[in-house]
Amino acid sequence: MANLPSLPALDARSSPAVGPETQRMPAPAASERLGSLDAFRGFVMLWIIGGDGLMAGLAALGHNRVIDAVVYELNHSPWQGLRFYDCIWPSFMLMVGVSVSLSFAKRSLTQTRQQQLAHAAKRALVLFLLGSVRESVLLGSPYLIELSSALQPIAIAYFVAVLIAHKSWRFQAGLGAGILAAYALVLAFIRAPGIAAGSYGFNHNLVHWVDIAWLGQAHWDRWPYADEGWGTVLSTIPTISTTLLGLLIGELFMSARSKKSKAKFIGGIGLGCLAIGYGTSFVVPVVMKMWTASYGLMSAGCACLMLLFFYWVIDIRGYRKWAFPLTVIGMNAIFIYIFTSLIHLDAIVDVFTREVARFLPTSEMLFQQVAVLVVEWCILFWMYKRKIFLKA
Repeated sequence: MANLPSLPALDARSSPAVGPETQRMPAPAASERLGSLDAFRGFVMLWIIGGDGLMAGLAALGHNRVIDAVVYELNHSPWQGLRFYDCIWPSFMLMVGVSVSLSFAKRSLTQTRQQQLAHAAKRALVLFLLGSVRESVLLGSPYLIELSSALQPIAIAYFVAVLIAHKSWRFQAGLGAGILAAYALVLAFIRAPGIAAGSYGFNHNLVHWVDIAWLGQAHWDRWPYADEGWGTVLSTIPTISTTLLGLLIGELFMSARSKKSKAKFIGGIGLGCLAIGYGTSFVVPVVMKMWTASYGLMSAGCACLMLLFFYWVIDIRGYRKWAFPLTVIGMNAIFIYIFTSLIHLDAIVDVFTREVARFLPTSEMLFQQVAVLVVEWCILFWMYKRKIFLKA
């Protein structure tokens, strides 16, 4: 799972307040749309659809500390550790929860609870099957279950968030914390044949054993599982916690608090998750491919702080124009993710860019990645101008 999927503009119903003194407010009007959420989504998606290749192209021109450091962060940690690229998936899980609160608050005005659940079930199924299609194309044969790539976990977490969106904030917070804690205890105290309890070794842990037991050895013999150690079945469960955190933040956005108060609240959550996750890491290592509790907390904290940055700059300070290119990407994120998964533009633009290599051999990759990003963005801009927004 080298790449992670985009975030659809998912729907969900708002639940009660996010704090004792917070009261639920009507869903934001179209004019009050959270520009920060679209820009944040576009920013994260940018690195999936070609931003990482762009930086690699710059590195090919000549290495320096800044470029090399960025390229380092745009690769997953081989096993233990936390890099920026490890926070992309959790960022989408967080944004799913935020979108659930905002969108279904509007739907609750015109739809019954049963209609909302039916709508959510259909969307979750479509997302799950899109994950199957993407993985089948990637691996060259039909592949139904692919939980180590984010589309299918997003589908599951989205539906769980919808199911409890009408519950109190205490219930939602308790469930999210309970899921993560229970998962941590399972890994710490349950052993498997040949695997000691509390093992977090590469391809030697409970997550690995459960995948083989449920999906078969043939599943693990295929890339990227055996080579990279991605967990599938068991490690999907804790991803729900990050989405439920987003659900709470979405309700915070609709509360009567001032914008600055909301920003402080999000910042506090982010720093708190980072601190608790870092403290936990001395006992439970930070392993994305197992979604350990320490990883779940630290990555959620990073996602909150990134969201805070966009919220502060765009929705509080009002600086919106600079983020327009990101917004264009973010408003059709699900489309561009599936598009780039099924259609590889590199070979197409290479017809025009490879001639550059005759004169500037080290710049071929850079020109190719720039061309790919330009073509992708122009497609998205064309859709944006015509108000074509594809959702799952």
